[in-house]
Amino acid sequence: MNHLLDVSVSTPQSTPRFLWFRRLLRGLASSLERVRTRRLLGQLNDRELSDLNISPTDRLNELDKPFWR
Repeated sequence: MNHLLDVSVSTPQSTPRFLWFRRLLRGLASSLERVRTRRLLGQLNDRELSDLNISPTDRLNELDKPFWR
């Protein structure tokens, strides 16, 4: 009975090679969310913008930003 090997089960942890992939997916998801919310912002009329306390200039500034910012 003393001849058994010590075999430890490795727990699934994030290794450095998967961290860049996870960061990439997280960044992609954030970019897609920004695109979606900016598209919705572009569809609001003046009354809805004033309800949200957003000026038309603020809306244009936000819509002019690239998707990664």
